[in-house]
Amino acid sequence: MAATVSSLFIYPIKSCRGISAPAAPLTPTGLRWDRQWLVVNSKGRAYTQRVEPKLALVVPELPNDAFSEDWVPSANSYLVLTAPGMSPLKVSLSQPGQITEGVSVWEWSGSALDEGEEAAKWFSDYLGKPSRLVRFNDDSQTRPVDAKYAPGHKVMFSDEYPFLLISQLPTINQETGIAGSEPTETLKTFRSDKALRPTGKQQGQTYFGQNLVLKESLAGVKGKIIKVGDPVNVLKMVSSPAEAAV
Repeated sequence: MAATVSSLFIYPIKSCRGISAPAAPLTPTGLRWDRQWLVVNSKGRAYTQRVEPKLALVVPELPNDAFSEDWVPSANSYLVLTAPGMSPLKVSLSQPGQITEGVSVWEWSGSALDEGEEAAKWFSDYLGKPSRLVRFNDDSQTRPVDAKYAPGHKVMFSDEYPFLLISQLPTINQETGIAGSEPTETLKTFRSDKALRPTGKQQGQTYFGQNLVLKESLAGVKGKIIKVGDPVNVLKMVSSPAEAAV
């Protein structure tokens, strides 16, 4: 029996809370809207939950239609952010015109679209230090995937690869025998095997497939959507970067 997609998560802002969606269009850089935005410090360096755990409490919301293949944002389409003690922030889904230089995340540095002073003040007030919200500028910037694994592929602000696949046996209530909500609830906030496997006893129940790309993306992606309930099949397994690059 083939595995199936049990849930889909999109993280519009890197290191902030995720959105659970019933379906998501596939793009060359990952699921649509995933890691398009980034919160940076006064030097343009990316924040992560490792150094700013409060980002895990920033909740993004996108219009329901945003996960439809042919949906185009209007002037009244927004990414809405909420966080404890903060008024909601509305970020237009129309691309901003201002560009900021010197943005960096891990090994990559370049320019990005700046979401303006209101968003900068919101994150600065929330984190208690000068911060800005930027958006990946795919019109002028490219962040390539490690060529040892997948030459020609690219990402936005995600960690190295467009897709992350996780499998885990569900949590079972020992008294009722009913499957619990994990790992779904955890994945809304964290994407860590440490969160899903807090003790060594659970080793082997969670599997991460981080080095995932969409092969067809090199020839252009159009009309491809992944949905909850879709089957998942392993077509090929490789044992080394050299074999993966073939």
